[in-house]
Amino acid sequence: MSPLKIEKGASSHSVYALRDPHSEIVEKHTLAVLVENEPGVLARVIGLFSGRGYNIESLTVAEVDHTGHRSRITIVTTGTPAVIDQIKAQLGRIVPVHQVHDLTVEGPAVERELALLKVANDGEKRVEALRLADIFRAKVVDSTLSSFVFELTGTPEKIDAFAELMRPLGLSELARTGVAALKRGEL
Repeated sequence: MSPLKIEKGASSHSVYALRDPHSEIVEKHTLAVLVENEPGVLARVIGLFSGRGYNIESLTVAEVDHTGHRSRITIVTTGTPAVIDQIKAQLGRIVPVHQVHDLTVEGPAVERELALLKVANDGEKRVEALRLADIFRAKVVDSTLSSFVFELTGTPEKIDAFAELMRPLGLSELARTGVAALKRGEL
């Protein structure tokens, strides 16, 4: 018989409550919320966070089912396990919400973000910016004699690392889309 491979917080359907809901450790969670695509739904979801003083680190919204008029809201937030559980429960009670998934505890997920970075420089700094962009697989989407605009897709950590390397080379503007995430594997 093979040993059980139980990871902390591995499943919300586990018999074993491995996450301590009374822990004071602040965790980052990615929530996927399927909602009706109708006016005011996003405001109600965001109102839940702002009304209780919860922070949203990243927010993306798009219609995912045109015929069923449903949208997917991907929210990255932080909080103690008790706060995260409370957020999920309260989201589930909002009438136009169909499903709430915590991708952080439901198993492996793929997270990606898109960023545009404007780097204004000249001389050797231009060459160094292009070299680093090549290493990070960033695409040059605009170029002038004094600046580049790079497009980079990847994990939020990858984008943070690229931005930090570009700061001394003349990073002047940064725009990010927010995290888009899907659970890996079968449904």
